[in-house]
Amino acid sequence: MSAPANARGRSALLLGIALGGFFDGIVLHQILQWHHLLSGLERVRDLRMQLLADGVFHALMYLLALAGLVGLWRARRSWEDPGAGRVLGSAALLGFGLWHVLDALFSHWLLGLHRVRMDVANPLVWDLGWLAAFGLVPLALALWWRRRPPPPKAGGAGRRGAAALGLAALLAGPLAALPAADTDQVLVVFAPGTAGARAFDAFARLDARVLWARDGVWALQMDRPGQAWRLLADGALLVGRGPLAGCLGATRLAPR
Repeated sequence: MSAPANARGRSALLLGIALGGFFDGIVLHQILQWHHLLSGLERVRDLRMQLLADGVFHALMYLLALAGLVGLWRARRSWEDPGAGRVLGSAALLGFGLWHVLDALFSHWLLGLHRVRMDVANPLVWDLGWLAAFGLVPLALALWWRRRPPPPKAGGAGRRGAAALGLAALLAGPLAALPAADTDQVLVVFAPGTAGARAFDAFARLDARVLWARDGVWALQMDRPGQAWRLLADGALLVGRGPLAGCLGATRLAPR
């Protein structure tokens, strides 16, 4: 295999790993709300620390995706090679499955950072089920796909595959924070040291009602939740609703 083809496969593998991480964060952290990155650590119960860890995790996935995109662009002359689409797709699928295998081995079992589900009597069952569905099955499919004979003509499959991978990587992160149109509840994280009076003044300007507050995190009810972004000018570090709000609200804080 030529150097450009090797680079193409490595870059697609990195994109697959990044997409696996984004999938984990979007589905488990934000949609299903089953855990945060550090939910298994008893000493980390502060909501801002949990949120910070999730943010660092997604930033790392962005860096991997960026490295993969740069690599694909540098190997763009090989996109039209026969079998280029097969190599790109199988390598990305391999990376996706590899992410979930490594996550299970290290995050779930060796380091104990979290489990797939933290609120069940037997978390191992959920760990194994998730590993099989999103780790082992993609790995098997990737190996099967990789061994298929290349088509007689490239037909632009490599170019289309690279474009699809790039688009998926660019959209995966922002999709995690898409707001839901049918919710009037907003969660806001303020910077440490933000005065309560300043926060209440900001809420009053937006006709926001406080549902609860703790450790710099506020849950609000708003008639115009689409205006919540204005709180960023008053010291808010993060404003979210929909899946992102659920991610914040699902965190279990230890009693004081």
